[in-house]
Amino acid sequence: MPPKGPDNLVKVTGSHRLGVLPGVGGNGEARVERPYFDDVSPRNVSAVVGQSAVLRCRAKHIGNRTVSWMRKRDLHILTSHIFTYTGDARFSVLHPEPSDDWDLKVDYVQPRDAGVYECQINTEPKINMAVFLNVEDDSHTLATSAPPRSSAAAATIWGSQDVYVKKGSTISLTCSVNVHSSPPSSASVLWYHGNSVVDFDSPRGGISLETEKTEGGTTSKLLVTKAALTDSGNYTCVPNNAHPASVSVHVLNGEHPAAMQTSNRASSYLTSQLSCAFLTYLLSSMACR
Repeated sequence: MPPKGPDNLVKVTGSHRLGVLPGVGGNGEARVERPYFDDVSPRNVSAVVGQSAVLRCRAKHIGNRTVSWMRKRDLHILTSHIFTYTGDARFSVLHPEPSDDWDLKVDYVQPRDAGVYECQINTEPKINMAVFLNVEDDSHTLATSAPPRSSAAAATIWGSQDVYVKKGSTISLTCSVNVHSSPPSSASVLWYHGNSVVDFDSPRGGISLETEKTEGGTTSKLLVTKAALTDSGNYTCVPNNAHPASVSVHVLNGEHPAAMQTSNRASSYLTSQLSCAFLTYLLSSMACR
């Protein structure tokens, strides 16, 4: 028999459940249960690239404490309470009131998302429960993996379909989706660079997203600062309720496309003039013989 007392803890092996025995303590006072994880959900979750994944976490008796999700590989806090602390809009927390569920949702799963995620409660000492996300590759294209959309609804990226920026400057792309969403929070927009979702937490840094949601539509602005040549390529705005839109971004190494075209024309003109002069010289030489 374990000794009785108000501070006695019970650990259930294999369940990662931490709490105290119900009832009263030796001094006759009611015991207050400490938070613990009701470990009834899978600890290994599998998802296919492009689909959504939900990592379950049920926290009991948290009182005024906070439940957070952390990505283990880089110790990045993704969510705390109902708030998201990452620029990657694919991550969100699902907490239907007044439940004990604090589930982490990952939309449009990418191979880089695979790994360990920890659901944490800020007790002293802190307790946590690890969930492993396994990502299975798939040959589906962006179009087939996207959710169904209305055939008439489409996104629009402002400006030309070819965007030219100088190396070191800022790439600014604005996508508007004029589709009614109720509530507005149900509308979401993802950005792709090539075939991969734009990674706002990449070591490159300098990538941010500004999103405005109204009942009349959604506007999403992608900003990529200090543009490098590797930032060139196709950028696609993918709403969850409309067809995507794409533009081609060209990062130039210090020369504007108009200057490039002028330079090319000047080069062609000079080449033509030199050819004519050389041909005139040959004909003159032949005539003198």
